[in-house]
Amino acid sequence: MAKPMFQGVITALVTPFRDDRIDETAFERLLELQIAGGVRGVVPVGTTGETATLSTEEHKRVVELCVEIVNGRISVIAGAGSNATDEAIALVRHAKAVKADAALVVTPYYNRPSQEGLYLHYKAINDAVDLPVVVYNVPSRTGSDIANDTLARLALLPHIVGIKDATGDLARASLMRVMCGEDFVMLSGDDPTALGYVAHGGHGVISVTSNVAPRACAERIEAALDGAFDKALRWQDKLIRLDKALFADASPAPTKFALAHLGLCQPDVRLPIAPCAEAARPLVIEAMRAAELL
Repeated sequence: MAKPMFQGVITALVTPFRDDRIDETAFERLLELQIAGGVRGVVPVGTTGETATLSTEEHKRVVELCVEIVNGRISVIAGAGSNATDEAIALVRHAKAVKADAALVVTPYYNRPSQEGLYLHYKAINDAVDLPVVVYNVPSRTGSDIANDTLARLALLPHIVGIKDATGDLARASLMRVMCGEDFVMLSGDDPTALGYVAHGGHGVISVTSNVAPRACAERIEAALDGAFDKALRWQDKLIRLDKALFADASPAPTKFALAHLGLCQPDVRLPIAPCAEAARPLVIEAMRAAELL
């Protein structure tokens, strides 16, 4: 059986700020930490990268910088979603132009399109740009949920290669595998249930936790992919508190707080995200200790 195009841990990168500007030095430092930690890829300017508060110029700069620093060592799946199809196409075209390996395209938010609208949105992107596209389904944020039936139609298109599934619904994953075929890349978008997702046939996770603990997260999922679930479960026990604590306040504020505690970047976020709440900070620190990061 051929290996999927993408697998293992792929980090949903934060975008570090200093004085409300992108901190390119910290971004490079974080990327090198990811590569050294054994992740298989990174996603710049996804949800965790605060893409909603970046200008188009900033968005493009982060993707360009990421591709430049990575220099082919791991995969770069560029965030390229929008609730306007034309804008999503433009961002996917930019990702291709700067030589990203693929684009991550979230379901259109706010519009709440029908299933046919979702299909036509992704088909338009498929038809416009010769670049692999990973569908990103996160109903809790977008207000729309792409059904497995719709996804099975999309899986027949040449450039729609997989999904980031942030629903946390493991039964859905099993049905998806049956309906979309074994070549369709299935990536969890939910760290606490990613181990179970792999057990249901998934190929890995686009992870928030790996920003803070890349080596441990990589070990957890690689063990699961190898069928060593006893080893994977030991890593799960170390990481589960961190998986949860990084969402004890609006993401990515707790993640940036944790990275700042490790001296890797400033904790700065952009409004409407507020700095990590005082009440959440002890939870993050305790979880980092449980993960043996402190």
